Amino acid sequence: MPFSVNGILCTLALLLLWRAEELAEACSCAPVHPQQAFCNADVVIRAKVVGEREVDSGNDIYGNPIKRIQYEVKQIKMFKGPNQDIESVFTAPVSAVCGVTLDATGKKEYLISGKAESGGQMHVTLCDYIMPWDSLSTTQKKSLSQRYQMGCDCKIVRCPSLPCEISAPEECLWTDLMIEKQVHGRQANHYACVKRADGSCSWYRGVAPPKKEFLDAEDP
Repeated sequence: MPFSVNGILCTLALLLLWRAEELAEACSCAPVHPQQAFCNADVVIRAKVVGEREVDSGNDIYGNPIKRIQYEVKQIKMFKGPNQDIESVFTAPVSAVCGVTLDATGKKEYLISGKAESGGQMHVTLCDYIMPWDSLSTTQKKSLSQRYQMGCDCKIVRCPSLPCEISAPEECLWTDLMIEKQVHGRQANHYACVKRADGSCSWYRGVAPPKKEFLDAEDP
């Protein structure tokens, strides 16, 4: 019996869909400095995850249900976001489509950044800045309350290769990946790019909030 071309194509399509997660990782994120992640996010909170369940979030164009993971959270502090506590954090069900896996036992605190949704909800992906709270440096924790926001008009530029330099006064050069070969290097852990009184931006290191006319910090 001759095979139907349509039948073969349908079978191949089903096999590709079935093995999509194994064939390729669809989620790809460019590294960002914590300050960039803060400025790009709608919501930034410190929270514990106390529950987890899979939910339907409407249907795709073919009528199939869209699955998401809903994490129930207990907000400890909001650093940026709406005038109401975040109660639920949604994410994709698998990492291949940028889904985030969190400890839902309520034993671990997280810094969670992401996009706001209505009704005290937010959506997160692997490209958002999500870290165990205890892994953050003292400077990072202090910067969440004021310093990162002060630098949201600045631009942090990643150094792709040496030599590299800024092209505008409102830029700060991020060299962690080039010099230390890691995202969570000295600049990410201990520095913020802050706008100065003259409108230029510069790296600042220190626990106390910078004075408006602060001098350039020593080069990281």
